Amino acid sequence: MDDEVVQRVFQEGGRDYFQQQPSTSTSTSSSSSILQSLPLHVSFDHGYYLLVKSIQELREKKEGLVTVGIGGPSGSGKTSLAEKVASVIGCTVIPMENYRGGTDEGTDLDSIDFDALIRNLEDLTEGKDTKIPVFDFHQKKRVGSKAIKSAMSGVVIVDGTYALHAKLRSLLDIRVAVVGGVHFSLLSKVRYDIGDSCSLDYLIDSIFPLFRKHIEPDLHHAQIRIHNSFVSSFREAIYKLKCRSESPDGQSTFFLKDEAQTDNFIEMYLRPPSANEEARINDWIKVRQSGIRYYLSLGDQRIVDKNFIIRPKAEFEVGRMTLGGLLALGYNVVVSYKRASTSVNIGSLSLSLETIDTLGETFLVLRGTDRKTVGAEALRMGITGQWLTKSYLEMILERKGVPRLNTPPLVSATSVSHNQEKDIAAPKPIRTTPNLVYQLEDLAQPWTRSPTKSKMEPVLPTWHFASSDRSHGGSVGSSAFRDTMKLAPMPDSYDLDRGLLLAVQGIQFLLENKSVPVIVGIGGPSGSGKTSLAHKMANIVGCEVVSLESYFRPEQVKDFKYDDFNSLDLPLLSKNIGDIKHGRKTKIPVFNLETGSRSCFKELEISEDCGVIIFEGVYALHPEIRKSLDLWIAVVGGVHSHLISRVQRDKSRVGCFMSQNEIMMTVFPIFQQHIEPHLVHAHLKIRNDFDPVLSPESSLFVLKSNKQVAYQDILNILDSVKFCSSVQNFIDIYLRLPGTPANGHIAESDCVRVRICEGRFALLIREPIREGNFIIQPKVDFDISISTVSGLLNLGYQAVAYIEASALIYQDGKILIEVDHLQDAPSPYLQIKGVNKEAVAAAGSALKLDGSYTTKSYLQIILERLPLVERSYSGIHTHQAARLQELVESIQSQWTKQGGSTPSESSQSREVSPMDGIIEDMQCRIRRLERWHTINTVLWTFLMSALIGYSLYQRKRQ
Repeated sequence: MDDEVVQRVFQEGGRDYFQQQPSTSTSTSSSSSILQSLPLHVSFDHGYYLLVKSIQELREKKEGLVTVGIGGPSGSGKTSLAEKVASVIGCTVIPMENYRGGTDEGTDLDSIDFDALIRNLEDLTEGKDTKIPVFDFHQKKRVGSKAIKSAMSGVVIVDGTYALHAKLRSLLDIRVAVVGGVHFSLLSKVRYDIGDSCSLDYLIDSIFPLFRKHIEPDLHHAQIRIHNSFVSSFREAIYKLKCRSESPDGQSTFFLKDEAQTDNFIEMYLRPPSANEEARINDWIKVRQSGIRYYLSLGDQRIVDKNFIIRPKAEFEVGRMTLGGLLALGYNVVVSYKRASTSVNIGSLSLSLETIDTLGETFLVLRGTDRKTVGAEALRMGITGQWLTKSYLEMILERKGVPRLNTPPLVSATSVSHNQEKDIAAPKPIRTTPNLVYQLEDLAQPWTRSPTKSKMEPVLPTWHFASSDRSHGGSVGSSAFRDTMKLAPMPDSYDLDRGLLLAVQGIQFLLENKSVPVIVGIGGPSGSGKTSLAHKMANIVGCEVVSLESYFRPEQVKDFKYDDFNSLDLPLLSKNIGDIKHGRKTKIPVFNLETGSRSCFKELEISEDCGVIIFEGVYALHPEIRKSLDLWIAVVGGVHSHLISRVQRDKSRVGCFMSQNEIMMTVFPIFQQHIEPHLVHAHLKIRNDFDPVLSPESSLFVLKSNKQVAYQDILNILDSVKFCSSVQNFIDIYLRLPGTPANGHIAESDCVRVRICEGRFALLIREPIREGNFIIQPKVDFDISISTVSGLLNLGYQAVAYIEASALIYQDGKILIEVDHLQDAPSPYLQIKGVNKEAVAAAGSALKLDGSYTTKSYLQIILERLPLVERSYSGIHTHQAARLQELVESIQSQWTKQGGSTPSESSQSREVSPMDGIIEDMQCRIRRLERWHTINTVLWTFLMSALIGYSLYQRKRQ
């Protein structure tokens, strides 16, 4: 686990299976239990990973059922965590809401039937089958039961607000508390709306009246404490097409099916206290009532693009008393209406008929998570009615004649003030640290509470133009005037979710105020996430993405000069952008990285319907490129920051401290000099805090086997329509810092793995979870440059192993089958990969691979084939060592040709000015001393208070 975390052990009242004497074996005594070294509180990603590992460890140490309780306030994300863990572990999740009585209050402690829940848990613990109740929220009563077999329930998760209650804690092996999410967002929103007139405790008691008395005390008994920083995200948006129900008659047959579901909702919109009468709906709070359940979302969180209404997954369940608390604080219900909905599922889409009582109309709504799929299905169904992009709220307000103040004026000539220019600073990489308590006020503020006023999420600003030249008498509609309008940079940097929203809003703002096309540039270091952001934006807006890698010069690429600005064919790029700006068709190059040459050109034309194109690349914001772009976006963080933190951690483990700045200058030598100076000029700066190692987002489920499979059998299980195949040759090099504790063998987790494929270098950062036959790993392979690999070698990393292989890849969009021929393995290995666990398992069964799976890494497989004396971490057998040395020398020589420094030169340059490292080390020590001083002060305060209280008690008795 992390070195500098607050050490914790199980609290009294839990089922402690870790009081046993440590084993005498070296393998077990060298490392303590995961559950004995949990941090004070962790992120959602880190908590997910710790929980899965804890469950796996506990299953090995005890017999019978493993029970987990995940508790926390409504909207904190505990249900999402339970579902993520269940998708990996394959366990049984018991929602506490099924144990409610028939009361109207969904979060009332007295409505929970703890006796029935305890009986169910005790039955499963004793190996008995049991039946859990099923509660219907529309009928407000239990409607039956669901059978759970003990044999199928090796792990049971109890998910609910009161899952850590004292009545249950003695039955739980692992206790997890989750706070944050919409719970914190709502408190921050209310504090912003009403100002400092009320204390935080008063707001908590008003909005969440049961929290401090019945929920928060139980959370302090958790072994894993998660602070969920999730906000409403467009990363997994919902795309909607809506029209009035005058559509072809054929569609009405869909709603006559047995699968059709009917729901009735009441939707209310709450205006903040002291707000104007005008409809500034972005500031409103929406509450939806369905039976006895209440769901809340903050503001009008949606994007309208062409015919599509795009919404984030931004609705969370809250208690009825939350609505009453908001009304008591001065919020007013300004709009309320009933919505009756009948819906059916068509594959991955949903088709609904929705009747709004206030409007007296019925609407047809088609929903899905992919824009192209929703549009294609609408065409297939023959829906050609007039598409509506206004929300039901907007339609109702229009009928009432309420003026809208939701959008700024079309053109604002407001120039950027001097103070605002000062706020626009160069974005720095996210410098992650193992210290989880960042500032002293974090200790004074309970981790279960909303962030302090100074840490509240800022209200998202709106786009405006910095300046416009009116001296020549140009009118607002003239092309000359539009050409002079420049966006004003945002004064702050934002996380990926808010940055994605602002980026799309910036595109829409430009489309409304300038003529098409809108050309966007997204720049940032390798591995920062700029490519992922570009494609997420393109999915929302429905536009093309062009990578600057398409403009590589073949002669430069042959010398591995990927990160050199001169490797780009700038004249061709400028011509393509010029053609796009003037509405002409243009030909974009297609570069083949495997051959190092251009393979062809593809024709590109920006249509009036879309009018947007995105260019992404390391140098997308270079002055020679950005002068032709309309919107400049900079992205930092991601694997770029993670690698710096990883190197610093490795260095500290071997007793050598290096500053993050020094590591960055060595590992990313081009960034500070040639990339970062361009990012400061971006209109929008995004901090990507994605955790590339621990994140459960978009995990791949992998099955691996060395059983022989016929080519025809692979073809039979893949979709012939979408089938495609390819061949890849790759070399994996494992870099390790000498002196890293490894118990005498090479461990993949102690190495930095670099893949050389098609002439490119990629960093493979994975912390897989092995569960049963499956390897669950995040999709986090990032392109890096040869300078980064050489920089790692200059820092002292040594190449300790390598794997050379060729891969035959077959895929159909849902399943990927990879046949790997390892150089030193007698038979090939087959890997089945996919994001759907059941689909991967079904493919393995269809290929008759059951019983032949392995979860070993290729490094383990290769090393196990070596003689025992050659399995040490110091090296491999002779011909492999020679080949490895040849690869390392090739990398260093290529980097030297580009003007890079040798390891000796790099070390000499580091010895010249060690002051940065000394100062950062001193600051780290001071922060550590300050934290422990504060902790000691708090502990002594509690101790003295207890002694004084005891003495007063004794005096009173006398």
